[in-house]
Amino acid sequence: MKKLYIIRHAKSSWEEVGFVDFDRPLNKRGKIDASKMGDRLRTKGVKPDIILSSDALRAKKTIKAIAKKVKFKNKIKFRKKIYEASLSTLHKMIKKVDNKNSTLFLCGHNFELNMMAQKYVGLDENIPTCGIVEIEFNCNKWKDISKQNARLISFDYPKN
Repeated sequence: MKKLYIIRHAKSSWEEVGFVDFDRPLNKRGKIDASKMGDRLRTKGVKPDIILSSDALRAKKTIKAIAKKVKFKNKIKFRKKIYEASLSTLHKMIKKVDNKNSTLFLCGHNFELNMMAQKYVGLDENIPTCGIVEIEFNCNKWKDISKQNARLISFDYPKN
């Protein structure tokens, strides 16, 4: 079994003048929500084997807060190509994950994350900021993940 957690970055700030989109920080609510969602994952006993994240500032801050809460000890793999990646690019990236890793956190941005949840499990809802979609794949290799062997386990977000 392989398990994928699709994590949308937490709420970011539009207030600070001079930041390009890539460098937008989390706002106060975003910081609180990232910590809250990390607590929820820890309470469920979730432990990722690997974390891939966009290296946009808001995604970095989100995943670092969540990783701290779930006591992730390995190095987070930040990838610039996750920022504004196509669904195809994200799918290819996941399929290349080493099979020794059973549980993957993928932190990024919408609309691609919405499209991914739709592709794998037919989730037709918007993933709100700091929302997490948990998908289980009935296969032993990441290259074999597909809609046919995917099952939605949970969909959670801060206001839920």
